[in-house]
Amino acid sequence: MTIFLDRTAKRPLYEQLYRAIRSMIEEGTLGGGEKMPSKRRLAPSLGIGQVTVENAYAQLVAEGYLRPVPKSGYYVEPLSRSFPPKASEPLAEDPQPLRMAFDFRTNVIDADLFPRDAWWKGSREVMSRWDADLFNVMDPQGSFAFRNAISRSLALHRGIQADPSRIVIGSGTEALLGLVVRLLGKDRVVALENPGYGKVARTFQGLGIPVVPVGLDEQGLRIEELRASQASLVHVTPSHQFPSGVVMPLGRRMALLKWAEEHPDRYVLEDDYDSEFRFSGLPIPALQGLDRADKVLYLNSFSKSLAPSLRIGYLVLPQTLVSSYRETRLAFPCTVPAFDQAVLTAFMEDGGFERHLNRMKGAYKEKRDHLIQLLRNSRLGPLCEIWNHDAGLHFLLRVRNGMSENALVETAKAAGVHLAGFSDHLLAGDPKAPEATLVIGYSGMKNAEMDRAVQRLETAWAGNGTSTSLHSATVV
Repeated sequence: MTIFLDRTAKRPLYEQLYRAIRSMIEEGTLGGGEKMPSKRRLAPSLGIGQVTVENAYAQLVAEGYLRPVPKSGYYVEPLSRSFPPKASEPLAEDPQPLRMAFDFRTNVIDADLFPRDAWWKGSREVMSRWDADLFNVMDPQGSFAFRNAISRSLALHRGIQADPSRIVIGSGTEALLGLVVRLLGKDRVVALENPGYGKVARTFQGLGIPVVPVGLDEQGLRIEELRASQASLVHVTPSHQFPSGVVMPLGRRMALLKWAEEHPDRYVLEDDYDSEFRFSGLPIPALQGLDRADKVLYLNSFSKSLAPSLRIGYLVLPQTLVSSYRETRLAFPCTVPAFDQAVLTAFMEDGGFERHLNRMKGAYKEKRDHLIQLLRNSRLGPLCEIWNHDAGLHFLLRVRNGMSENALVETAKAAGVHLAGFSDHLLAGDPKAPEATLVIGYSGMKNAEMDRAVQRLETAWAGNGTSTSLHSATVV
């Protein structure tokens, strides 16, 4: 029994104890018939004498709250009436997220594609080894075996030569962005792509870092605008810009690296969030693989390839920042459970993760093709343009039916279809943003759900405004 007694108060300790126990009985914390701790047990746990406990119990017996039983102890008497609870502010109910019948969000996966059997098998194998390291504090950077597996995967698939000593494991993007701020300091301005990923902006701002939006063109981040921003760190998604889907060409990548090289305190934070999913053309190498001046911090996670709820991400540090990290790492323990790291390590080492990725690529390509074909063949076909669908798990859809972006989103919502407008991802106003354009994520929907969703969108959108001379959806 935990009761806090104020030894500086004028009220005697026995009275404080009596009042506390009485309140616990009236509030129902101590129920009728429940046995009270003995005087010998309660006194030392509260740091008081047995006589103090005896006096408190005697008062409670006198008032009918406790009943003494010879050679057994004290028991709580059932209350003959209820006591009103203490007045308190009512807790506001948590707002429930709006659930739509059909949801084209970009931050979900198809749960049926998760490798349940392999994950369950790996979990059993990890437990069967009964490694003591799973139950003790691990290296703040994360499991060496896990970092080594990530290092090999990056070299094979992304052209990144990253020694495991440069890799830090963390529970998602937010935790790793916090690490970046601790390493580089708060006395800097961070440039962000506009449009871009709003959660990154909110995370930096929550950490007290000023952010400045930098616009895009058809090749990605505008370098001259970046130069004018006075930023010393820039967050970019060069392999598949979110949400536009633009892939930054080699010339623009080299110009971005040159910007970083021009000042010793400038860095590029490359977010390679869905680089695994490219459906046509050659793989796009990571910006970090082109870096010769040690200026790129590389950020990625297993959110798209496995599941967002696993909260497993990683950061590859420039060699020049490794020593700074090691000086402070003991103050920041690894935020990903050792067990999850061990299971994923085994999954990667036996080739299961590679097979899973290949399966995911095929499944998501089939989803994308199915949705594009649905739009082409529907009554929306003559009204639609589809952009930047060759990579990632979303594409842009422009609807030319005379409705504004907001009207498209709201009419879809009324029809039970959740959609996000392109302008939802603008960090600041941009008059050059495309009109009536939506960001379509297809990774979380089944084909049959897409069929019904497109039918509802036909009803909501087709026939509004003027038609065009197009005979099917234009795919750009």
